[in-house]
Amino acid sequence: MSESSSFDHTVYLSPFTWRYGSEAMRRVWSLLYQRRLWRRVWVALAEAQAELGIVSPEAAADLAAHADAIDLERAWAIEAEVHHDLMAELRTFAEQCPLGGGILHLGATSADIQDNADALRVGVALDLVIEKLEHLLETLSGSVERWADTICMGYTHIQPAEPTTVGYRLAQYAQDLLTDWEELRRVRGGIRGKGIKGAVGTGASYAELLRGSGYSVADLEERVMARLGLASFPVATQTYPRKQDWLVLNALAGLAGSLHKLMLDLRILQSPAVGEWAEPFRERQVGSSAMPFKRNPITAEKVGSLARWVAALPRVAWDNAALAILERTLDDSANRRVMLAEAFLAVDEIVEASTGVLRDLRLFPDAIARNLAAFGAFAAVERVLMALVSAGADRQEMHERLRRHSLAAWAEMSRTGRDTLCEMLCQDEAITRYIGAARIGELMDVTLHVGDAPEWARRLAHLIRARLEQRRRSAGE
Repeated sequence: MSESSSFDHTVYLSPFTWRYGSEAMRRVWSLLYQRRLWRRVWVALAEAQAELGIVSPEAAADLAAHADAIDLERAWAIEAEVHHDLMAELRTFAEQCPLGGGILHLGATSADIQDNADALRVGVALDLVIEKLEHLLETLSGSVERWADTICMGYTHIQPAEPTTVGYRLAQYAQDLLTDWEELRRVRGGIRGKGIKGAVGTGASYAELLRGSGYSVADLEERVMARLGLASFPVATQTYPRKQDWLVLNALAGLAGSLHKLMLDLRILQSPAVGEWAEPFRERQVGSSAMPFKRNPITAEKVGSLARWVAALPRVAWDNAALAILERTLDDSANRRVMLAEAFLAVDEIVEASTGVLRDLRLFPDAIARNLAAFGAFAAVERVLMALVSAGADRQEMHERLRRHSLAAWAEMSRTGRDTLCEMLCQDEAITRYIGAARIGELMDVTLHVGDAPEWARRLAHLIRARLEQRRRSAGE
């Protein structure tokens, strides 16, 4: 720990301190918020102990009265001597409470305080992410509906394939994000604190305090956790199971992965060779320090960069869970100070930035039409194949003939820029004996080859809105 509690830009500061993430999320992961949560747990413990006759009500009330009197300077001074941040806060709190200071932390171990506070903080952070994701889903659903019928070229293997619609393509991302929303809500609903279980999870210290009272450790724990509004794990070691952190990080990484794909696709579609989409570009925004004409997709690239970072963090959480030897080791402590906060701040930034891009996403109809005209005829060959087989032709034979014509026409277009595919098909007697040239011309209209994409896109948008509305109604009950 630094000897100074004053930090500015003359020393290293994490970009998450000021560049990435919202103020609301930064406050959740601030030291002040952490200390308030610690004191909230201490007060809940003391109040529950007072109910059971272990400590006096006056002592518990004294702690409650001073719970907001956070003094970080004093705590840092003590920590410089004892090298234990929770113990430093404990002594600071105790100094402020003439009646309650002597019974503070009675029977507890550090993780009884810290792990319950961590669970509370993770829950609040998840709520913020879920709320922002719901706003993103609403924005994206509107775009899905808006462009449900806008036909564009589809690509597989980054090669022209068959037409789709812009709305249907967006619906793929929306579907993944709906899955992420459901998983985040599931994880949020399962967040548990350690409970009040002592040094190795047996509650032995509390059992000593309760001996002869007629109350059990479970009675004490129930009262404490009710005050915190937090469920507890049925069993624990010195800490809550670190698998919970892994589940949280996995859910966050899943969301980051979905938005990484969306933004990667946007970057490809924004490239001049395709030119169909673009992220918003501000009037005075600079794309390149060297090339004034550049309009780089910097927001999409930022999302991708942060998403890679988030994707790496579940492995750290996995190690913390898998390498937690016996009842507890401390080798997870340092990385958890960074891992949880930065994962949430990165995802917070990712969702916020992605929502802005989707809200002001730009489409270029001329480029969409140009690419459809250039490559659509090759996709329409499938319609011709279906018609040939329906007319009695051998499917394998016709597939081979159409393949050869398509490759020849592609080579011709690459040389001259002229599309000769329809002409080639109309001159092939093996084809025209089953379907005439006029019918071939009709079949080559690729705009009729999008299947049920528009309707499926609208259904997905409707499903998302219904799920979100159901959630609001249940939250209001």
